[in-house]
Amino acid sequence: MVGITVGENESIDKALRRFKKKYERSGILKEFKKRTFFVKPSIKKRMEKLKAARRAHRVDIVE
Repeated sequence: MVGITVGENESIDKALRRFKKKYERSGILKEFKKRTFFVKPSIKKRMEKLKAARRAHRVDIVE
């Protein structure tokens, strides 16, 4: 569970921004979306191969 402590003189906007950043970094939303529907193993494997190819291509461009 993600939580933050709000300072005494901290504005709500600033606290909400900190919470959103922490929430995004924790990967809760990503995990939720991944678990909401079933992905066939063959499609999962295909997606992983495409992701690896994109990552390899990105590394080639940077170097």
